[in-house]
Amino acid sequence: MKKYRYLNLSAFVILFTLYSCEKNDVPANVGFNVKEIGTGASTHGANGITIGADGNLYIASFWGREILVMNKQNGKIVNRIGLDKGVKNPDDLVFGPDGSLYWTDILQGEVVRRTPAGVVTRQFVASGVNPITFSKDGRLFVARDFTPGDGLYEVDPNLVKPPKALIESSPSNPFPLGWMNAFDFGPDGRLYGPLFLAGMVVSVNVGLPGAPFSSNPFNDGTISVLATGFRWPVSAKFNRSGVLHVLDQTGEIFKIDTKTGAKTLFVTLQEGLDNMVFDADGTMYVSNADFGWITEVKPGGQARVISKGGMIGPMGLAVLPGTNNQDALFVADLFRLRELKGNNGQEVSVEKGYLLSEPKKLTTPFTVSADGNKLVVTSFFNSLVQVWDPGTKTVLEEYSMPVPINAIRFKTDLVVVDLGLGGVVRASDKSMILPINNTTVFAPGGLATDGNLLWVADWGTGIIWQISFNGNTPNAPVPVAQGLMKPEGLAWDQNGGLLVVETGASRLSRVNLSTGAITSIAEGLKLGQPALDGFPPTWSFDGVAIGKSGKIYVSGWENNIIYSISKK
Repeated sequence: MKKYRYLNLSAFVILFTLYSCEKNDVPANVGFNVKEIGTGASTHGANGITIGADGNLYIASFWGREILVMNKQNGKIVNRIGLDKGVKNPDDLVFGPDGSLYWTDILQGEVVRRTPAGVVTRQFVASGVNPITFSKDGRLFVARDFTPGDGLYEVDPNLVKPPKALIESSPSNPFPLGWMNAFDFGPDGRLYGPLFLAGMVVSVNVGLPGAPFSSNPFNDGTISVLATGFRWPVSAKFNRSGVLHVLDQTGEIFKIDTKTGAKTLFVTLQEGLDNMVFDADGTMYVSNADFGWITEVKPGGQARVISKGGMIGPMGLAVLPGTNNQDALFVADLFRLRELKGNNGQEVSVEKGYLLSEPKKLTTPFTVSADGNKLVVTSFFNSLVQVWDPGTKTVLEEYSMPVPINAIRFKTDLVVVDLGLGGVVRASDKSMILPINNTTVFAPGGLATDGNLLWVADWGTGIIWQISFNGNTPNAPVPVAQGLMKPEGLAWDQNGGLLVVETGASRLSRVNLSTGAITSIAEGLKLGQPALDGFPPTWSFDGVAIGKSGKIYVSGWENNIIYSISKK
C-alpha cells in the first residue's frame, strides 16, 4: 500500500467573534436553496510575513498553499502566488539581496527561490524546515520545527551547494536546539530566535562560513540563553531601532533587552500569534495562522486589524441538538473546533485544538461526527481519534492511530478509516472491517451508518460500499453506488438515501440506496484542495451533515464558509 506522510504542525490560536452572514451568489440548484453561512478569513491562515520592494506585505499561507501579496493599508489581496508558481506548503519567507523571494516548504523540507524574472529553483534541506532569514552579509539560514528532528542550517543562496548543518539532531540528542522558530539577526551579528519547545529566546553564534558542526550547542558556547518564561514563543524580530520583539502564542508581544534579557510587555493581542515584520517607520505587522488575520501595531501599541479573521478552512461537520430547536453545527477548522448556529452561522463557541498532543486536550480537528450528545474528532496530523464532550469540554476516549482520516460511532465501538493500518478498522482492537486491497478499494474516506449497516465512500474508485454484519463479523462488502467523482463526506438521510460530497465534481449528490441512482442536489460548490503527492488524498476533508431541521450542511473550504442547503 502507498505510504502517506503526516507531520505535526504549529498551532496558532486566536479568539475573534464571528458575525453571521448569508450570501446567495452560488449557482442556482433546482429544488434547493443554497446559502453561505458563517464568517471566514480572507486567507487560509497567515504564517510568515515580510515586506517587498513594492511596499506590499508578502504572507506565507501553509494551509492555503500560497503566498499572498497584500496592500498593508487596506488589507486587499493584490496577488496570489500559488502551486502553479512552485508554492506547495510555505511557512516562512524572506527577500534576498538580489530581490529573489525565498520561502520554506515545511512538508517537503525544501527551500525555494523565485527570482525577479520568475525562475523557480528548490533544494531539499530537511523535513520541517520552517524559519528563514539572511544575515547582513548575505548568508542564508533555516531551521527545523515540528518534526521528530531538530536543527539549524546554512543554505547556499543559489541552492546549488549542499546545505551545511550548524546544529543537528543525533540519536543521543534528538532536540539539540528545541525547535527554533522565526528568527532574526541582531546588530551584534548573532542570530536571535525563540525555542518553541523550551519556552525561551536564545542567541546563536553562527560562526564564519565553514564553521564546525555543533552537537551540544548549549555547552560549547554556540548558544546563549537570553530570556525564559514564555509559553509558546514563535517569532523574534528586531525593529529598525535595534529593539528585539518576541511573539508568544498567548497573544503577548514583548520587548527584550538583549544585554540583560529583561522582558517588557509591549502589547497584548488575542492568542495565536505566528509571525511579524517591521516597516521602516517602526510599524509592526502581525500574522495569525489559525484565524488568518493580519494586524497592524503602531510603535505606541495601537492595533488595527487590516485583514479580518475567521474560519481558515472548514472540513468535517457534525450536528447536535441545539437550543430552541436549532441545529448546533460543529465545524472542524484545523486548529479550532467551532460551534455555529445552524440557522445563520453565528458563532457560539470555539475550542482550541492542540497540535502538540497533551493529555485530555482536544486534538487538531480534521473530521467530526455526532455521537449522541458527544463528538468523534479525527486528526491525521496528530494521529489521534477522540470522543469529545462539548458540554464539559473534556476528552472521554482517545485512540492513537497511524493515519486516521475519518471516524464514526458504530454500535459499541468507533469505526475508523486509517490509511496507516490499511483500511476501515475498529478503534478498540484495530481489527479490519474493509481492507485497502488496491484492486477494488484504494482510498476510503467518508463513513455513514444507520446503526446496523455501514457505508464507506472510496475516494479512489468512486464506489460507495455497504457492509452488513453477522454479529460483529463483517460480511463481504457490496457496492451500492458507482461512478462518483472523488467522494469524501457521507451522511445517511434517514429516508433511504446517502448524501455524498463529490469533490471531483464540486457538487453534493444523493444516492438512492434501493436503486443506486445518483441525483445532484447542489452544483458549483467551492470545496477543498486536492492533496500533494504522498499525503492522504482527502487532505482538507469536505464534510456533510444533516440537521434535525432538515437542513443539509456542506463545508466550503475554498471560501471559508459553510453551505446551508434546504428544500425550496
